[in-house]
Amino acid sequence: MKQSREMITFIRANQTRFGGAEIYLSRLSSQLKKQGVAHKLVHSNIPKWLPSWVRVLLFNTKVCFVKNGSFYFSLERISCPDIYRAGDGVHKVFIEIEKKSFLNPLHLVYLYLEKKAFHRAKKIIAISNMVKKNIIDSYEIDSAKIAVIYNGISLQDFDKAESMAKLKQEFTIKENEKIILYVGSGFQRKGVASLLKIVAQLQYTDFKVFIVGKEKKIDYYKNLASSLMIADKVFFTGPRTDVNDFYAVSDIFLFPTKYEPFGSVVLEAMNFANVVFTTKSCGGGEILDSEYLMDSPDDLSVVPKIDALLFNEEMLQRAQKKNLETVKHYTIERNVEETLKVIDEVVR
Repeated sequence: MKQSREMITFIRANQTRFGGAEIYLSRLSSQLKKQGVAHKLVHSNIPKWLPSWVRVLLFNTKVCFVKNGSFYFSLERISCPDIYRAGDGVHKVFIEIEKKSFLNPLHLVYLYLEKKAFHRAKKIIAISNMVKKNIIDSYEIDSAKIAVIYNGISLQDFDKAESMAKLKQEFTIKENEKIILYVGSGFQRKGVASLLKIVAQLQYTDFKVFIVGKEKKIDYYKNLASSLMIADKVFFTGPRTDVNDFYAVSDIFLFPTKYEPFGSVVLEAMNFANVVFTTKSCGGGEILDSEYLMDSPDDLSVVPKIDALLFNEEMLQRAQKKNLETVKHYTIERNVEETLKVIDEVVR
């Protein structure tokens, strides 16, 4: 990119080590720094004790009031973006799937700002074709205004034996035991209950399941695992800073989500040579072969497919190697290149 005279201001309210959009923004910023592209990040400093819907409105008011000609690339629903990256998907679709109550003012605020963002942005970046279709169907946005740019990650080498040695100190993992992995917070939307029901039906028995992520109602899921008679096989680890070690030791990544705009966890799992199963409601599933896509979180046709891989080491390794090759096309470098083209287009 020929560097623009104006600095790019990236807008994202939250600043956390675990959020998907926040992790993406951190990766994007690192790449832009390497390329010498002038930019800054703007996060919210609205007091956390205020109700969430009030914080969202105040943040929008603040960033739009001080914009004053700045070039806004927003990863947040705001009413004054130049480019809006719909990394959180379409809230209108989300509340329909989740059957959320409109009595919660936060949903009304999100819908108000989402509509403004889609209509006022000069260009929209959808992170999957699914999200693009959601935007068009929900808000009648011109298809030409929407660019699809898949997420990208920083590809990493890994040593499975080294990671296994680390985790064996904390968890009892037997030799040749297969590992099924889930990573993500928000268990209800991302299908952890469905995952437990799926693994409970496997014929293959020599496996462990690691569920990595934050969840307020963790006792519900622990009790469900117990009722399904798999409590001894399932480990709820909570959020971890060493999640790469879990990816590295795992064989299969199971992500039966109800709605996921893309899900960088799909790319992360592929980077660590996992076979990935997810639903057709996950944008990241668009880069997988159809046999690895579930019609819904409760699609039990996935059970014999997982069993087939667990019983057949050669088939498992072949599928793992294919994912390792596929993910090489989905780097953060490629994402940045495509993103800068959209920025250039809008700047011109």
